[in-house]
Amino acid sequence: MTQHRRVTRIAGLLALPVTAALVLAGCSGSGSGDAGGDSNSFTFTFATSNNLESPYETLAKEYMAANPGVTITSNPTPNDKYGETIRTQLQAGNASDVIITAPGAGDSRGLIPLAQAGFFEPLGETATSLVPTGSDTLFELDGKTYGQPLDFTIGAVVASMGTAGMNGITSWPTTMNDFYAECGKLAGDGKSMIAIAGAAAPNAGLTAQGIAATRVYASDPNFNTERAEGKTTFAQSKGWADTLQTIIDLKDKGCFQAGAEGGGFDAITNGLAQGTSVGSFIPSGSAVEIAAAAPAEADFKVQPFPPATGGKPFVLASSNYAASINAKSQKKDAAKKFLEWLATPDAQEKFYEASGLLPISEYKNLDLSKTIYSEVVDDISNGSYTTLPSNVWPNPAVYDALSTGVQGLLTGQSSIDQVLKNMDAAWGN
Repeated sequence: MTQHRRVTRIAGLLALPVTAALVLAGCSGSGSGDAGGDSNSFTFTFATSNNLESPYETLAKEYMAANPGVTITSNPTPNDKYGETIRTQLQAGNASDVIITAPGAGDSRGLIPLAQAGFFEPLGETATSLVPTGSDTLFELDGKTYGQPLDFTIGAVVASMGTAGMNGITSWPTTMNDFYAECGKLAGDGKSMIAIAGAAAPNAGLTAQGIAATRVYASDPNFNTERAEGKTTFAQSKGWADTLQTIIDLKDKGCFQAGAEGGGFDAITNGLAQGTSVGSFIPSGSAVEIAAAAPAEADFKVQPFPPATGGKPFVLASSNYAASINAKSQKKDAAKKFLEWLATPDAQEKFYEASGLLPISEYKNLDLSKTIYSEVVDDISNGSYTTLPSNVWPNPAVYDALSTGVQGLLTGQSSIDQVLKNMDAAWGN
């Protein structure tokens, strides 16, 4: 793969609302639950953002190679319409046998409301054993598991320490004062500390959640539970107000690239690839893609965003993708065998190599000290992380209110109070 093609693929990766994206070469028809009539074959649907091979397509090919006679018919679906498409197909009875979903109910492809509607088949002990501690409610309903976790994605700042060094930044800033100081120096040279796709709501929302890890969840890890119980609101949260104020401060102090409010995903890919921006809030899997596309001296690392004064480093880390089985599938046995294989160490390693995302079970056995994750190893090992907040929220509208609200802050068309009120309204009573 040429460097140009790799950078093009990165643009697709950044297009997802939470962490790492899914891409695929080619297209096939909509899922029908029928892969040529063979009881050992099945159909497989996942989101795609461009025409390159998806990690899931890679896994499907690996499984077919290891199981002669099995045919997996892939049904890649455009990411921007993915949630709507799979719901429509499930309602119509022509969805694929295996479907990639998201934990919880806060995403349009969230598995919990789909399971509540009876669209998914309960899974077995293997899937249940992979559910991260404390995340039961994101994968289980009435004691049954409806999604098998696939990844462990880190959400922080993907930074080129090579670019930083070439601009006199010898170490990653650990305080906001130091961070803002570096922003000023870079801005004076027409560069930026952070590249943001301000015109793309998903990246705006992910940036806010990455900052909220330090401003909200580091000191109040139970905020989402308290919000669900009506003990607090976004409007009452000092941490959420500080998160949004930080975004305004980052813009005012020149930490974002010029014209950030109108930037698309190309602002991130071009900024990081060309060395005009040091880092960006993007999924950890994107860091692997960027590292593959850039010279070794770029030295990409996943770095924690500096905490507020008196705070501690905190990152996002959670499983953001799952595999579910269509309850109306006629190929449930074949589908279940595939999910069992996805949980094996061999498949987990292949997933890591193909996607750059840490595998859900095997990441604990990986030596990350010499990888892009080396700077957050301690944060993960000592539990200084929180689940992607939107996974836990009750519906996609809350995340939409945050994402569009951040865009409004960047353009000056919204206020912190209004954004928080809109998030509360989206949450409901």
